[in-house]
Amino acid sequence: MAGSPAPSYNHVVTTEPKHEAFRVGIDSYSLGPLQLSPFELLDWVERHGGDGVQFTELNLKEGQRLDEAFLKDLAQYAAERGLYLEWGGAEHIPRDATSWRPKDLVPINRRAGEQARALRTRIVRSCSGGLMRWSDDAPPTEALLREMARALKAQRSMLTDLNVVLAIELHFEFTTFELLRLFEMCEAEPGGYLGICLDPMNLLTMLEDPVRGTERILPWVVAVHAKDGGLRFADEGLESFTAEAGTGLVDFVAILARLAALGRTVNLSVEDHGGSFPIPVFDPAFLSRFPDLTTAEFSRLVRLAREGQERVDLGQIAPLERSAWPQRCEARVRNGIVSIKRIVAATSSPLPAAERT
Repeated sequence: MAGSPAPSYNHVVTTEPKHEAFRVGIDSYSLGPLQLSPFELLDWVERHGGDGVQFTELNLKEGQRLDEAFLKDLAQYAAERGLYLEWGGAEHIPRDATSWRPKDLVPINRRAGEQARALRTRIVRSCSGGLMRWSDDAPPTEALLREMARALKAQRSMLTDLNVVLAIELHFEFTTFELLRLFEMCEAEPGGYLGICLDPMNLLTMLEDPVRGTERILPWVVAVHAKDGGLRFADEGLESFTAEAGTGLVDFVAILARLAALGRTVNLSVEDHGGSFPIPVFDPAFLSRFPDLTTAEFSRLVRLAREGQERVDLGQIAPLERSAWPQRCEARVRNGIVSIKRIVAATSSPLPAAERT
């Protein structure tokens, strides 16, 4: 790809894309039970009015190989249909998340970056799958942040040469406060080789108000998992759970108004799945692992949990068992695309500066 112009943050096209603040597609993980090939997944998205796919996992059919020719064919197939592509497979914690042994991220991220370059996309989602706060055996968060900073700083030239952005997902790993410290340790700037894949439902699980968390990390956002969810009271404290996009507690109107203020296109990939997540805030040891949590933000979460509990009691939302996801996935993702597009249509201008507090 040497000599070719650098594509924008998130378009995979061979013709000039129409300028839009947001495009609404899906994350491939959401439809995993359907076992669709990458080409079939693009067909599904186009058929249901979506604008693209963030590929976080692949289902290759017999005879298909994930090589450069396959990726270029996939890029062309998407471009002909005006669909965006984003990639996955990168990692940012230089340890195995089960044994906590050291892990070399360079070959993992080089491979993901090379694959993204073949697809002509800059966005490479990174998720290391850690659940550090929920484990007494995990290394201290600040130690992991220091190790991450060393590992990611060493990859700056590689990722820059590949012309990709390592989009660290807001997962069950680090808070926005901690990731801002990471970027400072990496001496990184927004628009460079590091960015954020915003997931507002995951913010709930990490004891962050989705709107406030978005505001904190806003300049770094290069991709979005448009995932909705709920929060309710539980014996151990709180419980978060996924919800069909547009039906849960995530204030997408407020979040999209803030994202629109970025002045560049950010793709909204609907992610949905079954499952719920205990948040044992009644345990002082667990709560101490969130040192940046303020009383004001915790109060907002308690109010959200009260609203979520009321809506659960009314039968408006409810946790969905992971075992039930295969039967529900197609309808929920299809409805999610429609709902997020409707919200996008209602979010026609950036939030006035006076309201960005």
